[in-house]
Amino acid sequence: MLYQLYETQRALLSPFAEFASATSKLYNHPLSPFAHTPGAQRVSAGLDLMHRLSKDYEKPAFGITSVKVDKVDVAVQEQVAIAKPFCRLLRFKRFTDDVAVLTRLKDQPTVLVVAPLSGHHSTLLRETVRELLKDHKVFITDWTDARMVPIDAGPFHLDDYIAYVQEFIRHIGPEVNVISVCQPTVPVLAAISLMASKGEKTPRTMTMMGGPIDARKSPTAVNNLATNKPFEWFENNVIYRVPTNFPGAGRAVYPGFLQHTGFVAMNPDRHLTSHYDYFLDLVRGDDDSAEFHRDFYDEYNAVLDMPAEYYLDTIRIVFQDFALVNGTWKVGHQLVHPQDIKTSALLTIEGELDDISGAGQTRAAHDLCTGIPKSRQFHYDVVGAGHYGIFSGRRWREKVYPTVRDFIASHQDAAKTPAKATAKKAVRARR
Repeated sequence: MLYQLYETQRALLSPFAEFASATSKLYNHPLSPFAHTPGAQRVSAGLDLMHRLSKDYEKPAFGITSVKVDKVDVAVQEQVAIAKPFCRLLRFKRFTDDVAVLTRLKDQPTVLVVAPLSGHHSTLLRETVRELLKDHKVFITDWTDARMVPIDAGPFHLDDYIAYVQEFIRHIGPEVNVISVCQPTVPVLAAISLMASKGEKTPRTMTMMGGPIDARKSPTAVNNLATNKPFEWFENNVIYRVPTNFPGAGRAVYPGFLQHTGFVAMNPDRHLTSHYDYFLDLVRGDDDSAEFHRDFYDEYNAVLDMPAEYYLDTIRIVFQDFALVNGTWKVGHQLVHPQDIKTSALLTIEGELDDISGAGQTRAAHDLCTGIPKSRQFHYDVVGAGHYGIFSGRRWREKVYPTVRDFIASHQDAAKTPAKATAKKAVRARR
């Protein structure tokens, strides 16, 4: 019922949002007589803010059409490698006529970025992908909004997530380097562990960034919510059926608008200040700052519904039973044994100021992956970085990405990486 009420409210607000947008332009356009009336800039700014607070936010595009490699502009085409009901495996294929650069592209490592299925779309990792494309062949998981998946596609559990990750790894091949950001660190570690237990080849490297491998360590507000409420509370209070105006009508989901409310509630003062600053930027005519605000909130406010089965599995297995670290997690009939991973190198990354995955939660992967030699295990603490800072923004570009790049380069075949020793030394220097 709550979901239907939300959709009704959204439908009612939609014409007002469009009216506010049109009127804002009327008071701002240089050819409009209203733009020359006293206070026109403030009226326009207020209406623009009203429009953004009441509009609906659709999934943004990655919009990556080119990238510089060795100071040469290389074209990038987004391709669908595998299409599944709940996810698409995207490849960002690079093209160039420069023979020297093309040869370099062919020899670069392959990376699979496993994006979170935890509220935001995979486009939240746009900057992560853009940087990686400079030195890697890049694939990414693009999870589908559950309300867009017809109910006859069946349920989607955490076990299905793991199966998807395994299928994608097998499709790309054992030369792949897997990067998991936040939520997927747990199912990715499980997927690779199960492959190792079966004797399959595992990825060359695993990079795990800001994820709840052991959510008992330095618990955050997110962890406390999951542990302080009984499992039945989540079943009864946050799971709703998709309304009839979507392809997934009738599917049980954890709605995106509830997740978004939770995101905002974690830092309400910060968001209030940000919107007020946006209003002042519009009044002052600071277009660059206003555009930065719009870009951020176009992404931040675009959320998706999660399948109820997957969400509830995550609450129980990751945040209440701590099944991975307790050694009790079974996928199908097989126990998850991270210690069976022998050949993959491991890098964990944590942000000093991360308020979603606390200090030590990601680093706990090292205590589980005892089969990996210590010489192939690395950890990096990003000083001054919050949760989003470890995969986007200045700290990602200047600190984290060079660490990830060097780590991956140092664990490729020696024949393909003459500078292996140098790169490995660079990674260790950042530990």
